[in-house]
Amino acid sequence: MRLRDKVAIVTGASRGIGRATALALAAEGARVVVNYNARADAAEQVVAEIAAAGGQATARQADVGDFAQAEALVKSTIQSEGDLHILVNNAGITRDGLILTMSEADWDDVLRTNLKSTFACSKPAVRHMIRRRYGRIVNITSVAGQIGNPGQTNYSASKAGQIGFTRSLAREVASRNITVNAVAAGFIETEIWSGVPPEAQQALLGMIPLGRKGTVDDIARAVVFLASDDAAYITGHVLSVDGGMAMA
Repeated sequence: MRLRDKVAIVTGASRGIGRATALALAAEGARVVVNYNARADAAEQVVAEIAAAGGQATARQADVGDFAQAEALVKSTIQSEGDLHILVNNAGITRDGLILTMSEADWDDVLRTNLKSTFACSKPAVRHMIRRRYGRIVNITSVAGQIGNPGQTNYSASKAGQIGFTRSLAREVASRNITVNAVAAGFIETEIWSGVPPEAQQALLGMIPLGRKGTVDDIARAVVFLASDDAAYITGHVLSVDGGMAMA
């Protein structure tokens, strides 16, 4: 119960990595706000699973790519829960395509959901955390932001942007006992990857020294560590959970 009495927001928590992270944080004692945009039924199912395991959670709708909605999500959480200790910026989408065929909308949608949401949620969260002189922010980035990926210039740019954001914000708020870290996910079995052609998946597997895809629980465990006081002396770090895929 490393996170007993802590309050956490996980964006995009109705499925995949966000869902697993919400469950893992709750299992360690955190009260979790399960953010979703359009999938209320899936978010409520996550809340039900947490409650069945003896944890506490609520579902809150917000399009976190919209600054006003993201700010309202953070403020309403603080008002209802009395505090906010942990923010996990996980919301993300893909709109894959080679740059010659990529539309402006595909670029804008990905940058808005993946990168702007990280700023939009972090700004009001940091305002509160500075007053409390405590906070943990964990951004879910990707190996694509470290080494690039053909057909994903928009996604890779958004994830590389999260890495730069993580390191810059970590320097801004370290003196207030707020840590800001990122988890760079590799080839993880999620709905996002289900749309990747089988031959492309096989090629990616060939790049992984451990020789297998990761699981959402692999990422969730890393988030729990960075959100806990076990990682109190770690900030501005990008923890690669990728089976060695982006090994320098």
